[in-house]
Amino acid sequence: MIGAGDPRSRSGPSAAAADGELIRRTRRRLVAWSGGLTLVILLALGVAVASAVDGSLAASGEVQLAQRATLLAAAIRGVQPNRPGNPEIERGGNPGFAFGGPGSGSFAMVIKPDDTLLEGSSRLAVSLPDMAAAAAARATGKDVREARVDDVPVRIFSLAADRGGVQYVVQVVGDRTAEEQTLEVLYLVLGIGALVALALALVGGRIYAERALVPIRDSLTRQRDFAADASHELRTPLAVVRTSVEHLLRNPDRKVGEVGTALADISAEVDRLAAMVGDLLLLARADSGAVEMTRAPVDLADLATMVLADLQPIAAVANVRLEVDAVPGDVLGDADRLRQLVTILVDNAIKHAPASGTVTARVMRSGKHLVLAVEDTGTGLRDEDIPHLFERFWRSPHAPQGGSGLGLAIASWIVAAHHGKISATNRPEGGARFEVELAASEG
Repeated sequence: MIGAGDPRSRSGPSAAAADGELIRRTRRRLVAWSGGLTLVILLALGVAVASAVDGSLAASGEVQLAQRATLLAAAIRGVQPNRPGNPEIERGGNPGFAFGGPGSGSFAMVIKPDDTLLEGSSRLAVSLPDMAAAAAARATGKDVREARVDDVPVRIFSLAADRGGVQYVVQVVGDRTAEEQTLEVLYLVLGIGALVALALALVGGRIYAERALVPIRDSLTRQRDFAADASHELRTPLAVVRTSVEHLLRNPDRKVGEVGTALADISAEVDRLAAMVGDLLLLARADSGAVEMTRAPVDLADLATMVLADLQPIAAVANVRLEVDAVPGDVLGDADRLRQLVTILVDNAIKHAPASGTVTARVMRSGKHLVLAVEDTGTGLRDEDIPHLFERFWRSPHAPQGGSGLGLAIASWIVAAHHGKISATNRPEGGARFEVELAASEG
């Protein structure tokens, strides 16, 4: 049949290995990009979350210390800090005052202008009170800083308090151990979550890359097979032309009529080469999307009638009768390409119809579609051949000689470009039936 030819030449192991290595490199890059992008996103989110939680904990702790410092500063301005009427403040002894009991996690000191502690408390052996913080509070009104005391993380809130023209500094110290532990747990959870997410991203990226590269791998294989098959199909007519030319060169003085069929063979093979090259160029341009399609109403019945009239001489030589059974109806498409489609299908049917056989072109309506059916009365199609009929260069072992081997592949492309469907089946009464379904024009 006019269809894809039986490929006898395929790309070798080296080409397949090169394709495989290209696919593997591309897959590794896709997975690396997927993992890298996921890692960057996770790092950004982790930093943002950690910063937000850290800031929230710090702000909460600072507010709590500020409230306690304000309470003690108010007591200093008005009454004695340890007056019985203020139950929230308890005498803490050395170094100062406790809030809410010893387990509250914070304590306070009142620093006098001479940097001694109120009530005569002596300076602790550790680095408290923080005199630098106190000096900063006297200058600006308050100061907040973090430090470590005996390897215990603390937050120091210093607040200036004026009493009778004498400036005191209330310094409240809060334990940050629980805060740091919370942050450590958060970092651990974020780290483990990031590793798990990264692993899942790498696995998902590999699966996605495998699926995404399937059409690319198939495309590379088709391109190599296409080139190999095209070179094989072109080699045969070129060999005939070369042989005929050599025959003419060996007999330069003989008349044309005395050199046999050399010139006729050259002419036939040149025509065959021209047709094949034209088909190859068309498919190459179709693959690259360079073929432009015009869209206009085309009467499919008129088109089928004209094509059968044009092919009548070929049918007559093959002793095949052509018939048309068409219902008028328009489709929106490219008239030249649709004409080429009908020509391919009818010419294909003529080649497979027996002598004194019949080829019929039918145009029927089916809902919102028009159906073009081309039937012949030949031996029909082998079941194992049907899935391959529209492949490029595939040829049935029982196909007639000649042809470019690309006709049905071009027909399939034309139908796809018109958003239609094409299929091939056997007629119950014998012979093959090729059917094309196209959307009917609404205008």
